[in-house]
Amino acid sequence: MAFHNTLGAWGEERAARFLMNKGYTLHELNWYHEHLEIDIIAEWFGELIFVEVKTRSNEDFKDAKDAVNLEKQEHLIKAAHAYMSLHQLDAPFRFDIITIVGSPEDYEIKHYRHAFTRESWEAEKKYQRETR
Repeated sequence: MAFHNTLGAWGEERAARFLMNKGYTLHELNWYHEHLEIDIIAEWFGELIFVEVKTRSNEDFKDAKDAVNLEKQEHLIKAAHAYMSLHQLDAPFRFDIITIVGSPEDYEIKHYRHAFTRESWEAEKKYQRETR
């Protein structure tokens, strides 16, 4: 397995432990459906949390959370709706990002709650179209 794949798998496992230690209930790790994927699906007091995990050895070129660009956000939104439809869920939900920067020996973890919403994504897409 390539180093970035190993680092990514370690980061997702670390993020899941982080959430469990904070009291979240984990429902899924690496949920897949067709071409859709969600790193972690958790619950916090009845609210579904769809989590994108970004693990980097460093942030020399870009902040880890900035890797969750509009294309990735759109993918997560579609995946979340597919998950809720397949499981016939009608519950409040949000999108979070967890970043882990460093190595298993020395790392920093950050949790960005309510990292984006469908409405913020749609507003940004509209802005980009209008400013072309």
